[in-house]
Amino acid sequence: MKRIIVMVLKNIIFVPYYWIMLNWYAAHVDKYTEEQRYAMLKKIDHAANRGGNLHIDGHGVENIPSQNGFMFYPNHQGLYDVLAIMEVCPVPFSVVAKKEVGNVPFLKQVFSCMKAFLIDREDIKQSMQVIINVTKEVKAGRNYLIFAEGTRSKNGNHPQEFKGGSFKAAMKAKCPIVPVALIDSYKAFDTGSAKMLNVQVHFLKPMEYEEYKDMKSTEIAAEVKRRIEETIRANEKK
Repeated sequence: MKRIIVMVLKNIIFVPYYWIMLNWYAAHVDKYTEEQRYAMLKKIDHAANRGGNLHIDGHGVENIPSQNGFMFYPNHQGLYDVLAIMEVCPVPFSVVAKKEVGNVPFLKQVFSCMKAFLIDREDIKQSMQVIINVTKEVKAGRNYLIFAEGTRSKNGNHPQEFKGGSFKAAMKAKCPIVPVALIDSYKAFDTGSAKMLNVQVHFLKPMEYEEYKDMKSTEIAAEVKRRIEETIRANEKK
């Protein structure tokens, strides 16, 4: 909460303008291209990060596929994760998030601008429909991000089990799977500090369809988690 207050105070002159612009885009998403909406979100995100004493250290941007129609699979540390990735990701992407975050101010508008899907984990029929919708959109050239853990890790940089079902959309779309390792993202909002913080975002080499086509979803999940954990161990500052 302290860092959010600092973010607002340091951008106090621009906050009304950014807030109006964000709500306008969220309410009129079809008036703007995905690139226009993403550029607007990145502008606000960058101002918030700068004001909140946050520096995002991006690695492996060259691993992001040159053609759209891929899926990011990061470890999940908290509400700040998407904002950290957005700061260093040059191409637009959308999100599949649990429905609860759809009521969080600011994130609600951000997800509206991204045309994100909110999934109800208690509703199997709705969850399956989201998978079908994401599959269609990825095949059509949109990029998506899914947190395969389902919920944030309560153990900092140590991920929980990655759920195989989270990879069904990628498997059906036959698209590249891009593991993303987040380091210290949880410290942005969960430590009560507003001191300068360096958050690492590592885009790992994608798993192409040819690599995982004969694997079960649970095997893909375990492999993506393994690659992320390996990257975290190699780069985490003790």
